[in-house]
Amino acid sequence: MNHKILFFCALILAAAPACASPALEQLSSQTRALPAAAAQAAPRPEALKEWTIMVYMNGKSNIEPFALGDLNRFETVGSSEKINIVAELGRSKGLENDTTADGDWDGVRRYFVTRDADKEHIGSTLLEDVGARDMGDWKEAAAFLKWARAAYPAKKYLFIIWDHGWGWIDPKKPGDNLLDGQKSISHDFVTGNYIATTDMGKIFKEAGKVDLYASMACFMQMAEVAYEIKDAADVIVGSEEVIQLPSLNFEDFFAFMAANPGAGAEAAGVSMVDTFREMYARPEYQDMLEKTKYGVQLSAIRAARLPALAKKTKTWYELAMAAGDKPALARAKAEVLPRPEPFTGLRAVAVDRETEALYVLGETKEFTRHRADGWGPAGCVLARYDHFRDLKWTVRLDTTISGTALAATPERVYVTDVLTAGV
Repeated sequence: MNHKILFFCALILAAAPACASPALEQLSSQTRALPAAAAQAAPRPEALKEWTIMVYMNGKSNIEPFALGDLNRFETVGSSEKINIVAELGRSKGLENDTTADGDWDGVRRYFVTRDADKEHIGSTLLEDVGARDMGDWKEAAAFLKWARAAYPAKKYLFIIWDHGWGWIDPKKPGDNLLDGQKSISHDFVTGNYIATTDMGKIFKEAGKVDLYASMACFMQMAEVAYEIKDAADVIVGSEEVIQLPSLNFEDFFAFMAANPGAGAEAAGVSMVDTFREMYARPEYQDMLEKTKYGVQLSAIRAARLPALAKKTKTWYELAMAAGDKPALARAKAEVLPRPEPFTGLRAVAVDRETEALYVLGETKEFTRHRADGWGPAGCVLARYDHFRDLKWTVRLDTTISGTALAATPERVYVTDVLTAGV
């Protein structure tokens, strides 16, 4: 069939000069009389790429080396004829875990990510050095998103926020400096600011909805967070738990996108989850999880279902409150964060009256100071109780610590360690 169509077109083109009408000849002469520049056909617009992936990488914190490392991981695949990958990377000097890698610059830069085999140095195209921006301000995230969409338009968009995250927990006091990293997402340790959960939706109201949104940050797939951005994306990816570093499986996810540029938001979201699960199933990562005692989790959800979830949750809440079964509610709360075993011995107790926090240092049946000879480490378990009774967290200390005293402030807990010299 194709051969017939081409042949038919050739006959028409060949016959046209012989039977052209006077009007056609006149039009042809007018065309020849035009200036050469005007006679040129208008340039064909460049075809839109399938995806633009935009990563807001706030490395202005104690995880700066991992931000640089992840950008290098992006470069194992890089942008392609169908996919744009752009990143806004921030870093600083003088903070914990500061690194001098890649020139030891500070501030915020924007990159067009290209393929590069060098995993130690960033080789992507530096598009712009935007200086000292506050990456803990939702307006900066919106500005990057708007800029990327305008500079690299595509059929579909993926926006990723990369940094620490603490879910729905927002500060109790305006102006709190959050160098302890225990509030919301994108913590700029230089300015002390962060993007509050309640401000996340503003990013997309300012810069526009995307097809897929992902948090490369801990605790950001809570229902409260997802509901705040329910109108921001069709699919939302994140973790309800801690995300270990090395973060997401960017190598395999970007490889999937490069091989399947026509994938929709749901297929891309599922791939992000599946590649994450595959990476952490590898023996080396299983060993890491065993040592750190953390689990990992990632999920993709359809944002359109969130209003129905909110409605059902509200109905459940009203029924629970009407039942008035406070003991059952207390048990449910306790099961979310189980209490440690009963302390078999107490070494120290401290109280922070400002926050009504009680800190207890001691031993449990499983983690005890005594050995067969009567010697051994002390204070193996440290627990915090809010309002002097509600467990906030519990940690097992290094078994070489001989904690004998404890002091607490709203930001820090101090445990003494006794060293005995051999005589």
